[in-house]
Amino acid sequence: MSDDQKQPFDFMGFRKIASVISILLVVASIALLGIRGLNFGMDFTGGTSVELEYAQAPQLDLVRSTLTEAGYEQFVVQNFGADTIVLVRLSEAGNDQLAQEIVSVLTKNGDDLKLISSEFVGSQVGDELKEDSGLGLLIALAVVLIYVGMRFQFKFGIASVVPLAHDVIIVLGIFALFQWTFDLTVLAALLAIIGYSLNDTIVVADRIRENFRKMRVGESWDIINESIHQTIARTINTSGTTLVVLLALYFLGGEAINNFALALIIGVVVGTYSSIYVSANLLMAMGVSREDLMVPAKEGAADSEEEEEAPPEWLNRM
Repeated sequence: MSDDQKQPFDFMGFRKIASVISILLVVASIALLGIRGLNFGMDFTGGTSVELEYAQAPQLDLVRSTLTEAGYEQFVVQNFGADTIVLVRLSEAGNDQLAQEIVSVLTKNGDDLKLISSEFVGSQVGDELKEDSGLGLLIALAVVLIYVGMRFQFKFGIASVVPLAHDVIIVLGIFALFQWTFDLTVLAALLAIIGYSLNDTIVVADRIRENFRKMRVGESWDIINESIHQTIARTINTSGTTLVVLLALYFLGGEAINNFALALIIGVVVGTYSSIYVSANLLMAMGVSREDLMVPAKEGAADSEEEEEAPPEWLNRM
């Protein structure tokens, strides 16, 4: 590609730097997961769930501050089905006596409330959730690999699954670094990140495949660069509008979904980066070429074309 045809920004020119950054982030995340581990929430560690019904919708911040002043440390307060129904989840094991203590503490504010139910979730259930969630993530990645491999080509399958694993590991590493609570909402966010990042990666991969078949000149470097340029506006617009919604959820959605929104914010940023650099880097490293993407000719197709192009016998006699 001549100098006057070059794109204003050479994405692939930074691919080695991007590779180093990605490798460092993944290695650091794995190290953090091994050293610090995740701060599992009550969904995984077990605890006590107390369901309360108020006569009037309470202020959840006031409920939280009241429990904090009473000496309770690890707990979650959220509405449950209605504004007047409040679910208090504590990390400590408890029974009916603990539930009654919660009721007595909260009624000191003068609120009219009653206990609906209380239950204890053991650590064994939490261990099963850990195993099932890890298995669910692995199955999701395997399904993506099979789908993209069949939809495009096996190299594209690898270049789609590795960025997804890259995004999930980095999000988990950040949660391990800051010891943010990892609960079922964060697990749901990880699955959403896989879907979001896959969508971005598929858009870029589809354009790369199309350009490999359409552009008759240029090396793989140039074709991938051109494909990224053609999709970058769409990628930025999609990520930008998604981040606006997620930031609104984080600041206005309440404590119950803060970690969910936070995980998605990190995932969208990392996923946008990985769909451009990690996926394209892998395609370059695996040497993707036109031959990988050519539509195989059907047997007898060439002969039939020759027969169709041959002039009829009566025309030869003229």
